[in-house]
Amino acid sequence: MPIIKLSVSERRRLSVFITCFLIATVAWILATLSGTYSFTVKQAITFKNAPQKRAFRALQPDTVEAIMQGTGWQVLFSKVSSSTEPVKVDLHTLEHSNYIALNTQIAQINKVMDARHKIIAFTPDTLYFDFTNRVVKRVPIEPVLNLTYQQQYQQSEKIQLKPAYVTLNGPGNVIEHITSWKTDTLKLDNVNQPINTTLGLQPVKEGNISIYPKSTQLKVPVEEFTEKTLSIPVKLINNVHYYNVKLVPHRVNITFTVPLSRYTELDEDFFEATADFGLWEQGYTVLPVNITRVPAYCRIVKTVPRNINFLVKK
Repeated sequence: MPIIKLSVSERRRLSVFITCFLIATVAWILATLSGTYSFTVKQAITFKNAPQKRAFRALQPDTVEAIMQGTGWQVLFSKVSSSTEPVKVDLHTLEHSNYIALNTQIAQINKVMDARHKIIAFTPDTLYFDFTNRVVKRVPIEPVLNLTYQQQYQQSEKIQLKPAYVTLNGPGNVIEHITSWKTDTLKLDNVNQPINTTLGLQPVKEGNISIYPKSTQLKVPVEEFTEKTLSIPVKLINNVHYYNVKLVPHRVNITFTVPLSRYTELDEDFFEATADFGLWEQGYTVLPVNITRVPAYCRIVKTVPRNINFLVKK
Protein backbone atom coordinates (compact mmCIF):
# COMPACT_ATOMS: atom_id res chain seq x y z
CA MET A 1 0.00 0.00 0.00
CA PRO A 2 1.24 3.48 -0.73
CA ILE A 3 2.38 5.31 2.32
CA ILE A 4 2.19 9.10 2.49
CA LYS A 5 5.42 10.40 3.80
CA LEU A 6 5.30 13.72 5.60
CA SER A 7 8.16 15.85 6.58
CA VAL A 8 8.71 16.90 10.17
CA SER A 9 7.24 20.36 9.58
CA GLU A 10 4.20 18.89 7.77
CA ARG A 11 3.53 16.49 10.61
CA ARG A 12 3.75 19.36 13.06
CA ARG A 13 1.25 21.44 11.08
CA LEU A 14 -1.16 18.43 10.82
CA SER A 15 -0.95 17.82 14.54
CA VAL A 16 -1.70 21.47 15.26
CA PHE A 17 -4.70 21.35 12.86
CA ILE A 18 -6.20 18.22 14.47
CA THR A 19 -5.74 19.67 17.95
CA CYS A 20 -7.41 22.94 16.99
CA PHE A 21 -10.27 21.04 15.32
CA LEU A 22 -10.92 18.92 18.41
CA ILE A 23 -10.80 21.98 20.69
CA ALA A 24 -13.24 23.85 18.43
CA THR A 25 -15.59 20.85 18.31
CA VAL A 26 -15.61 20.46 22.10
CA ALA A 27 -16.15 24.20 22.54
CA TRP A 28 -19.07 24.12 20.09
CA ILE A 29 -20.68 21.16 21.87
CA LEU A 30 -20.28 22.86 25.25
CA ALA A 31 -21.72 26.12 23.94
CA THR A 32 -24.64 24.28 22.34
CA LEU A 33 -25.46 22.25 25.46
CA SER A 34 -25.25 25.37 27.63
CA GLY A 35 -28.04 27.07 25.69
CA THR A 36 -31.69 27.15 26.81
CA TYR A 37 -34.24 25.01 25.01
CA SER A 38 -37.83 23.80 25.33
CA PHE A 39 -38.47 20.05 25.33
CA THR A 40 -41.40 17.74 26.02
CA VAL A 41 -41.59 14.82 28.47
CA LYS A 42 -44.47 12.57 29.56
CA GLN A 43 -45.44 13.08 33.20
CA ALA A 44 -47.78 11.02 35.38
CA ILE A 45 -50.34 13.06 37.33
CA THR A 46 -51.80 12.51 40.79
CA PHE A 47 -54.53 14.44 42.57
CA LYS A 48 -54.71 16.21 45.92
CA ASN A 49 -57.42 18.17 47.77
CA ALA A 50 -60.21 16.12 46.16
CA PRO A 51 -63.72 17.56 46.64
CA GLN A 52 -65.55 16.10 49.64
CA LYS A 53 -69.12 16.34 48.31
CA ARG A 54 -68.65 15.29 44.71
CA ALA A 55 -67.42 11.98 43.31
CA PHE A 56 -65.36 12.45 40.16
CA ARG A 57 -63.84 10.46 37.33
CA ALA A 58 -61.14 11.83 35.04
CA LEU A 59 -62.10 11.78 31.36
CA GLN A 60 -58.52 11.54 30.09
CA PRO A 61 -55.46 9.35 30.75
CA ASP A 62 -53.41 9.81 33.92
CA THR A 63 -50.43 11.19 31.97
CA VAL A 64 -49.82 14.55 30.28
CA GLU A 65 -47.07 16.02 28.16
CA ALA A 66 -45.14 18.63 30.11
CA ILE A 67 -43.26 21.26 28.10
CA MET A 68 -40.11 22.04 30.07
CA GLN A 69 -37.41 24.67 29.75
CA GLY A 70 -33.82 23.78 30.39
CA THR A 71 -30.28 23.59 29.09
CA GLY A 72 -29.11 21.27 26.36
CA TRP A 73 -27.66 19.04 29.06
CA GLN A 74 -31.13 18.61 30.58
CA VAL A 75 -32.61 17.87 27.15
CA LEU A 76 -29.94 15.22 26.63
CA PHE A 77 -30.46 13.60 30.05
CA SER A 78 -34.27 13.70 29.64
CA LYS A 79 -33.91 11.37 26.66
CA VAL A 80 -31.96 8.92 28.79
CA SER A 81 -34.06 8.99 31.96
CA SER A 82 -37.10 11.14 32.73
CA SER A 83 -38.20 12.22 36.19
CA THR A 84 -40.37 9.59 37.90
CA GLU A 85 -41.91 12.07 40.33
CA PRO A 86 -45.56 12.61 39.34
CA VAL A 87 -47.14 16.04 38.93
CA LYS A 88 -49.57 16.77 41.78
CA VAL A 89 -52.69 18.54 40.55
CA ASP A 90 -54.84 20.48 43.05
CA LEU A 91 -58.56 19.68 42.69
CA HIS A 92 -60.05 22.16 45.16
CA THR A 93 -61.75 24.13 42.36
CA LEU A 94 -63.82 21.07 41.39
CA GLU A 95 -66.24 21.98 44.17
CA HIS A 96 -67.82 24.46 41.72
CA SER A 97 -66.52 23.51 38.24
CA ASN A 98 -65.98 20.39 36.14
CA TYR A 99 -62.48 21.07 34.80
CA ILE A 100 -58.98 21.99 35.95
CA ALA A 101 -56.81 24.44 34.02
CA LEU A 102 -53.29 23.05 34.48
CA ASN A 103 -51.54 26.18 33.25
CA THR A 104 -52.95 28.13 36.21
CA GLN A 105 -51.11 25.75 38.58
CA ILE A 106 -47.69 25.82 36.89
CA ALA A 107 -46.12 28.13 39.49
CA GLN A 108 -47.47 25.99 42.34
CA ILE A 109 -46.28 22.76 40.66
CA ASN A 110 -42.79 24.15 39.96
CA LYS A 111 -42.33 24.94 43.66
CA VAL A 112 -42.32 21.26 44.54
CA MET A 113 -40.53 20.04 41.41
CA ASP A 114 -36.78 19.71 40.95
CA ALA A 115 -35.45 23.24 40.42
CA ARG A 116 -33.55 22.08 37.34
CA HIS A 117 -36.78 21.04 35.62
CA LYS A 118 -38.98 24.06 35.03
CA ILE A 119 -42.38 23.39 33.47
CA ILE A 120 -43.68 26.15 31.18
CA ALA A 121 -46.84 24.49 29.76
CA PHE A 122 -48.93 21.31 29.60
CA THR A 123 -50.56 19.43 26.75
CA PRO A 124 -53.48 19.10 27.18
CA ASP A 125 -53.72 22.20 29.33
CA THR A 126 -57.20 21.37 30.71
CA LEU A 127 -58.44 18.25 32.51
CA TYR A 128 -62.14 17.44 32.41
CA PHE A 129 -64.06 15.33 34.94
CA ASP A 130 -67.34 13.45 35.14
CA PHE A 131 -69.32 13.75 38.39
CA THR A 132 -71.83 11.55 40.18
CA ASN A 133 -73.38 11.55 43.63
CA ARG A 134 -70.98 10.52 46.37
CA VAL A 135 -72.25 7.82 48.74
CA VAL A 136 -70.92 6.05 51.83
CA LYS A 137 -71.27 2.27 52.20
CA ARG A 138 -70.04 -0.39 54.65
CA VAL A 139 -69.06 -3.77 53.23
CA PRO A 140 -67.50 -6.82 54.92
CA ILE A 141 -63.77 -7.40 54.69
CA GLU A 142 -62.85 -10.62 52.87
CA PRO A 143 -59.51 -12.13 53.98
CA VAL A 144 -57.38 -13.65 51.22
CA LEU A 145 -55.45 -16.53 52.78
CA ASN A 146 -53.08 -19.09 51.33
CA LEU A 147 -52.31 -21.33 54.30
CA THR A 148 -50.93 -24.85 54.58
CA TYR A 149 -50.97 -26.57 57.95
CA GLN A 150 -48.56 -28.90 59.61
CA GLN A 151 -49.83 -32.47 59.86
CA GLN A 152 -52.68 -32.83 62.41
CA TYR A 153 -53.09 -29.03 62.71
CA GLN A 154 -56.13 -27.17 61.36
CA GLN A 155 -58.20 -24.05 61.80
CA SER A 156 -60.27 -24.72 64.93
CA GLU A 157 -62.82 -21.87 64.91
CA LYS A 158 -64.09 -19.05 62.73
CA ILE A 159 -61.63 -16.42 61.50
CA GLN A 160 -61.89 -13.15 63.41
CA LEU A 161 -61.39 -9.73 61.83
CA LYS A 162 -61.25 -6.48 63.76
CA PRO A 163 -62.68 -4.40 62.22
CA ALA A 164 -64.75 -6.76 60.10
CA TYR A 165 -66.11 -4.00 57.84
CA VAL A 166 -64.62 -1.29 55.67
CA THR A 167 -66.27 2.04 54.86
CA LEU A 168 -66.26 3.05 51.19
CA ASN A 169 -66.74 6.60 49.99
CA GLY A 170 -67.18 7.27 46.30
CA PRO A 171 -69.55 7.51 43.32
CA GLY A 172 -72.84 5.68 43.81
CA ASN A 173 -72.80 3.93 40.43
CA VAL A 174 -69.47 2.29 41.36
CA ILE A 175 -70.01 1.68 45.08
CA GLU A 176 -73.34 -0.10 44.57
CA HIS A 177 -71.62 -3.01 42.78
CA ILE A 178 -69.08 -3.60 45.57
CA THR A 179 -70.23 -6.27 48.06
CA SER A 180 -66.94 -6.94 49.89
CA TRP A 181 -63.37 -5.69 50.05
CA LYS A 182 -60.40 -8.07 49.96
CA THR A 183 -57.25 -7.96 52.04
CA ASP A 184 -53.73 -8.45 50.81
CA THR A 185 -52.81 -12.13 50.46
CA LEU A 186 -51.38 -13.84 53.55
CA LYS A 187 -49.25 -16.85 52.58
CA LEU A 188 -47.93 -19.17 55.31
CA ASP A 189 -46.67 -22.76 55.24
CA ASN A 190 -46.60 -25.45 57.94
CA VAL A 191 -48.80 -23.48 60.31
CA ASN A 192 -48.93 -25.05 63.80
CA GLN A 193 -50.02 -22.18 66.05
CA PRO A 194 -52.69 -19.46 66.11
CA ILE A 195 -52.20 -16.58 63.66
CA ASN A 196 -52.49 -13.02 64.94
CA THR A 197 -51.36 -10.38 62.49
CA THR A 198 -52.28 -7.13 60.78
CA LEU A 199 -53.37 -7.40 57.16
CA GLY A 200 -53.49 -4.44 54.81
CA LEU A 201 -56.50 -4.00 52.57
CA GLN A 202 -56.07 -4.10 48.82
CA PRO A 203 -55.47 -0.60 47.46
CA VAL A 204 -58.09 1.40 45.61
CA LYS A 205 -57.72 1.20 41.84
CA GLU A 206 -60.03 4.14 41.10
CA GLY A 207 -58.83 7.57 42.17
CA ASN A 208 -62.35 8.70 43.13
CA ILE A 209 -62.92 6.04 45.85
CA SER A 210 -61.58 6.16 49.38
CA ILE A 211 -61.62 3.40 52.01
CA TYR A 212 -61.33 3.40 55.78
CA PRO A 213 -59.62 1.75 57.56
CA LYS A 214 -56.61 0.69 55.50
CA SER A 215 -55.90 -2.50 57.50
CA THR A 216 -57.51 -5.05 59.79
CA GLN A 217 -56.42 -7.30 62.64
CA LEU A 218 -56.64 -10.98 61.63
CA LYS A 219 -56.93 -13.87 64.09
CA VAL A 220 -57.00 -17.48 62.90
CA PRO A 221 -57.44 -20.03 65.73
CA VAL A 222 -55.22 -23.03 65.02
CA GLU A 223 -55.04 -26.20 67.10
CA GLU A 224 -53.82 -29.75 66.94
CA PHE A 225 -56.60 -32.15 65.91
CA THR A 226 -57.20 -35.80 66.68
CA GLU A 227 -59.87 -38.33 65.78
CA LYS A 228 -62.79 -39.39 67.97
CA THR A 229 -65.56 -41.93 67.45
CA LEU A 230 -69.10 -41.71 68.84
CA SER A 231 -72.24 -43.79 68.50
CA ILE A 232 -75.25 -41.61 67.68
CA PRO A 233 -78.93 -42.46 67.06
CA VAL A 234 -80.46 -42.23 63.59
CA LYS A 235 -83.59 -40.07 63.27
CA LEU A 236 -86.22 -41.07 60.71
CA ILE A 237 -87.60 -38.19 58.64
CA ASN A 238 -90.38 -37.83 56.01
CA ASN A 239 -92.55 -40.60 57.49
CA VAL A 240 -95.64 -38.70 56.34
CA HIS A 241 -98.01 -41.62 56.83
CA TYR A 242 -96.67 -42.42 60.30
CA TYR A 243 -95.78 -46.00 59.55
CA ASN A 244 -94.37 -48.10 62.35
CA VAL A 245 -90.77 -48.31 61.14
CA LYS A 246 -87.87 -50.03 62.82
CA LEU A 247 -84.36 -49.06 61.74
CA VAL A 248 -81.70 -51.77 61.72
CA PRO A 249 -79.34 -50.72 63.19
CA HIS A 250 -80.83 -47.64 64.86
CA ARG A 251 -77.41 -46.17 65.72
CA VAL A 252 -74.30 -45.50 63.64
CA ASN A 253 -70.68 -44.86 64.53
CA ILE A 254 -69.16 -41.62 63.30
CA THR A 255 -65.46 -40.84 63.29
CA PHE A 256 -64.51 -37.17 63.14
CA THR A 257 -61.61 -34.83 63.75
CA VAL A 258 -61.77 -32.57 66.80
CA PRO A 259 -59.43 -30.03 68.46
CA LEU A 260 -57.65 -31.48 71.48
CA SER A 261 -59.06 -28.71 73.68
CA ARG A 262 -62.65 -29.86 72.92
CA TYR A 263 -62.10 -33.60 72.88
CA THR A 264 -63.77 -34.36 76.22
CA GLU A 265 -66.76 -32.02 75.84
CA LEU A 266 -68.16 -33.58 72.66
CA ASP A 267 -70.92 -36.20 72.97
CA GLU A 268 -73.78 -37.47 70.82
CA ASP A 269 -75.90 -34.37 71.53
CA PHE A 270 -73.61 -32.30 69.28
CA PHE A 271 -74.47 -34.42 66.21
CA GLU A 272 -77.54 -35.53 64.34
CA ALA A 273 -77.96 -38.39 61.84
CA THR A 274 -81.07 -38.82 59.67
CA ALA A 275 -82.55 -41.36 57.28
CA ASP A 276 -85.11 -40.24 54.70
CA PHE A 277 -88.07 -42.66 54.76
CA GLY A 278 -89.47 -40.94 51.66
CA LEU A 279 -86.90 -42.88 49.63
CA TRP A 280 -88.75 -46.14 50.41
CA GLU A 281 -91.68 -44.97 48.28
CA GLN A 282 -89.20 -44.39 45.45
CA GLY A 283 -88.10 -48.02 45.57
CA TYR A 284 -85.13 -47.91 47.93
CA THR A 285 -84.54 -51.07 49.96
CA VAL A 286 -81.96 -49.47 52.26
CA LEU A 287 -81.78 -45.90 53.52
CA PRO A 288 -78.61 -43.75 53.27
CA VAL A 289 -77.51 -42.11 56.53
CA ASN A 290 -76.90 -38.35 56.42
CA ILE A 291 -75.07 -36.46 59.15
CA THR A 292 -77.09 -33.26 59.30
CA ARG A 293 -75.63 -31.52 62.35
CA VAL A 294 -71.89 -31.23 63.00
CA PRO A 295 -70.01 -28.63 65.08
CA ALA A 296 -68.23 -26.13 62.85
CA TYR A 297 -64.81 -27.12 64.18
CA CYS A 298 -65.31 -30.84 63.40
CA ARG A 299 -64.99 -32.75 60.14
CA ILE A 300 -66.61 -36.14 59.56
CA VAL A 301 -64.07 -38.78 58.50
CA LYS A 302 -66.38 -41.78 58.13
CA THR A 303 -69.81 -43.12 59.05
CA VAL A 304 -70.39 -46.82 59.79
CA PRO A 305 -72.68 -48.07 58.38
CA ARG A 306 -73.40 -45.65 55.53
CA ASN A 307 -76.75 -47.36 54.77
CA ILE A 308 -79.22 -49.00 57.14
CA ASN A 309 -82.04 -51.51 56.77
CA PHE A 310 -85.58 -50.96 57.95
CA LEU A 311 -88.73 -52.90 58.76
CA VAL A 312 -92.20 -51.51 58.13
CA LYS A 313 -94.93 -52.83 60.41
CA LYS A 314 -98.45 -52.42 59.05
